[in-house]
Amino acid sequence: MVTSDTETMRHITTVILDLDDTLWDLPLVISHAEQSIYAWFSEHYPRINERFSIADLRRLRENIALEHPAKDHDLIFLREQTYRRLAQLCGYDESLYTEAVAVFQRARNEVTLYADVEPALRSLSQSHRLLALTNGNADLSAIGLEVFFDGIYTARDLGCAKPDPKVFLAVCKHAGVEPGEVLHVGDDPRNDIDAPRAMGMATVWVNRRDRVWPADLELPIHEISDLTHLAVMLNS
Repeated sequence: MVTSDTETMRHITTVILDLDDTLWDLPLVISHAEQSIYAWFSEHYPRINERFSIADLRRLRENIALEHPAKDHDLIFLREQTYRRLAQLCGYDESLYTEAVAVFQRARNEVTLYADVEPALRSLSQSHRLLALTNGNADLSAIGLEVFFDGIYTARDLGCAKPDPKVFLAVCKHAGVEPGEVLHVGDDPRNDIDAPRAMGMATVWVNRRDRVWPADLELPIHEISDLTHLAVMLNS
């Protein structure tokens, strides 16, 4: 489905793109990263595998997040604390967390882009300024997409996460743009559409899986099924 308003799009100078589940399938990425770190533990710190399953590690990380509510926007911090706790529980030096995080991050950045992403980014970057805004910790340089973007903003760097209004205000301030010049694009109805819309930004909902829009939110004005439609919408 594609719905749009070309008049609104004429005022857009800057496009802010979400990353996870907008440019690639996040569950597949995280599953791969979890399997990679688990295999690494098996080789280097086998007592962890003897005691914990991948599901156990996931639950441990969730519990760590509950222990640090003020840091729930900082996913790397939470992973560091999880691996330090694992080391303590299994009788290893907790310094292992440094290399463990690096192993996880390397695998986390081994993403498979949706087929429409690279051609759309190439087209969009020729006509608009592209920025990335993510609650995650993807590395566009490692992924190979940094050439299309003027900057990436993460919840870890900003000190808070979408849908906090401070996130969108901080990006506009850093980028030197007004909200009315910005189009925010992403898959999450609350984080990527409702929140930036409340800040005066235009928004486009990327609905790749024919999801049903939440009944408690105002309907999106712009909806697309992939980024090919976004390039057409902005450059028509």
